[in-house]
Order: sequence, then structure tokens, then C-alpha cells
Amino acid sequence: MKNLQQDISTGNFKQVYLLYGEEAYLKNQFKNRLKKAILPEGDTMNFTRYAGKGIDVRQVIDEADTLPFFADHRLILIEESGFFKKSCPELAEYLPRMPQETILLFVEDEVDKRTALFKAVGKIGRATNLERQKEETLTAWVAGLVKKERKKIKTDALNRFLEMTGKDMENIAQEFEKLISYTLNQEVIGLADVEAVCTATTEDCVFDMLRAVSEKRQKKALDLYYDLLSLKEEPLRILSLMARQFNQMLQAKDLREQGYGNSEIMQKLNLKGSSGPYIVKRILEQASHFSMEALCRIVEECVKAEEDIKTGRIDARLVLEMLIVEFSS
Repeated sequence: MKNLQQDISTGNFKQVYLLYGEEAYLKNQFKNRLKKAILPEGDTMNFTRYAGKGIDVRQVIDEADTLPFFADHRLILIEESGFFKKSCPELAEYLPRMPQETILLFVEDEVDKRTALFKAVGKIGRATNLERQKEETLTAWVAGLVKKERKKIKTDALNRFLEMTGKDMENIAQEFEKLISYTLNQEVIGLADVEAVCTATTEDCVFDMLRAVSEKRQKKALDLYYDLLSLKEEPLRILSLMARQFNQMLQAKDLREQGYGNSEIMQKLNLKGSSGPYIVKRILEQASHFSMEALCRIVEECVKAEEDIKTGRIDARLVLEMLIVEFSS
């Protein structure tokens, strides 16, 4: 990303850019920043966009061969073409002889680095993998957004915000806008503000459901389960998250009984980032409601249920409901 930012700030552009990876927010941000830096605002004469499968490669090449009209560059944006997942030798062979004034900007979800086109981009351009950011990076980013709004946010509120929004930057940005609107007349954002306005991720909803299970609040646990179903969450995904969280409880409880402290448990469970201590505390609190034997049995039952669902021996929605009732009884 530093190289991209340097190109934008200096105006020394490569002939070809490829933005790929999971983080849609960053791809969209850099796509727009590159376009703004390469072309004057409102220049539609020297800009062409192609999107989706089935793009005519010959047409792209003809467009690339056209010199810019009273401008330094012609920009061609190609999005989700699939050119980097299948063979596109014609375009790969063309890139080295493309006019210096033309800049190609590819934006793709997936790429195969073995393709000739990817290798060609690497030789004359810049390929950048914009992947999911680490929690430390997201924490610093959100803190910076808060500062720009001339506000402050409490540490527990920031941790809870990132826990509820997940690591998708687009979702974080949307939830942040809601939070800022909600706290318009406040200087400090607190935990209650975050919980009042932010929408929890599936993982967080499952965690709340398991907290209700551990506290034997059966009706609350079932209500949260039905809420997840109403949001079109797949039962198998819910079960997978349940199994993972019960397994974390089992491991955390075992480590605690061996005498490990919270920070050591956090490291062994690979719970990195500023919210790690908070998550460990919650896991240990939930695990305290179960014996080791009970947690072992629950994990085994979750694994068996997953096998039964995948082999079609039992209905997914029904088995999940039965497990929630059993575990919260």
C-alpha cells in the first residue's frame, strides 16, 4: 500500500495497476484515488470502464491504443473481469507494447499468480494485495477517524465497537457513521453508545447466544437463535461458530486449571489485538458455568451434529434447536 500511496502523491504512475484481495473497502478507496490522481476532475473523454465477465479483449486493446485527448493519460478501468483466473494471453502479450500514455487499472476479487497476465503486470506495473487488516491496524484507523471528528472514545467502547463490527472495513465505516450521528452532541463516545447503535456481526450474536446458554437463560438463547435464522444465517455456519467458541471455552478452562494467567491464555488461544484481554475474560466467564466433562461432551456433540447435517441424516435447524435446549437446561 505504501508504494501505491507514493505513486499517487508523486504522480509517477506505473502503466498497469492490479488491485486484488478480500478488502473491498481498500480496493474501492485506492481505485478512486488513482482515478482522481491520473485524470483531471470531470475528464470523461479519456476514461473508459469495463466490468464483468465476457469483456472483449480486442476492444480493450483498441481503446488502449487510442491516444489521450488533450491530456497526459488515458485511463482504462477493468473490474471483476476474471482475466486473472483464466488464461488471457492476448492481453498479456499486449501490455509491454502498450502506449506510454495509457494506464490500465484492474480491480479483481481473485487472481491466479501463475497466469501470464499476472506475471506481465508484475514486470511493468504494480500488483497490490489488499487483504483483511490486522486488528492493531483497524484499532489505529478507527481511533484516527474518531480524532478527525474531534471526539474521544473510551477503550472499552473501541474494543466493543470492533468486536461488533468485525474486520470488514466497509462495515466498520458504515457503523462508524451511525455511531457519529448518534453521538453528535457528545465529546466522548462510551460503551453504551456503541451497544445502542451498532449492529453486531454473526460471530458476536452467537457469542451472546452462548452467554445465554451458559447462564441457563433458555428462552433468551432460543430468541437469539431465531433472530439469526431470520437474518438468513445458515444453520451450519451457526453450528460451526458454536463449536469453535465451545472449543475455546474448553481450552481456556483447561489452561486456567493448569495455572495459566489471562495473558498467557490469550497467547495460546492466538487472540491477538487490543480486544484480546476482553475476549479472554468473556470466554473464561462463560466457561465457568460448565465442568470440563460437560464442555468435552458439548464439543463432541457439536462435531457429531455437523457430520449428521452434512450427510443429510438430520435437519440442521432442528438439531441446532435441540442442542441449544440441551446445553441451556
